[in-house]
Amino acid sequence: MTMSRIEMSSHDGTHIDSPLHFIPGGTTIDAMPIETTVGPCRVIEIKDEKSVTVKELEPYKIKAGERILFKTKNSPGVYAVRQYAGKFVTISVEAARYLAEKKIRLVGIDYISVASAEPMENVNDVHKAFLSNGIFILEALNLAGVKPGNYELICLPLRIEKVDAGPCRVILRK
Repeated sequence: MTMSRIEMSSHDGTHIDSPLHFIPGGTTIDAMPIETTVGPCRVIEIKDEKSVTVKELEPYKIKAGERILFKTKNSPGVYAVRQYAGKFVTISVEAARYLAEKKIRLVGIDYISVASAEPMENVNDVHKAFLSNGIFILEALNLAGVKPGNYELICLPLRIEKVDAGPCRVILRK
């Protein structure tokens, strides 16, 4: 018989941040509505080498309720990174606020965080822009082989009670 033991952070690998991650008393993973992570989504390829910007998003005419995943230059190496490090494409504070104003349902990115820690307030501001508006954050996606476009998202986090994030498996179908 084989019986493995797993010890990890709720933020290891591909995972979803719930509002509780930054918002005291916020929604937890076990209380997340299933339609947050199951349904139509759009993969948008970001060309900017530094961050997702409002200027790059405006032509996409993003609508309320959308699930948006960002494919950047991060994708090919996202699983090679074991800790928060160096230069990677993030979501700017302005773009996070713009997406929150659009009332999207879910945002995802191909790195272990949506925000740069330089300066550190970016981490707080970007996460809070989404999470304080009930927008769940999907992090550490590997979109290297995925073309931009419309997909069906099937993403189920482990349903762990009262936690701020949950590891998950993500499937995209055309």
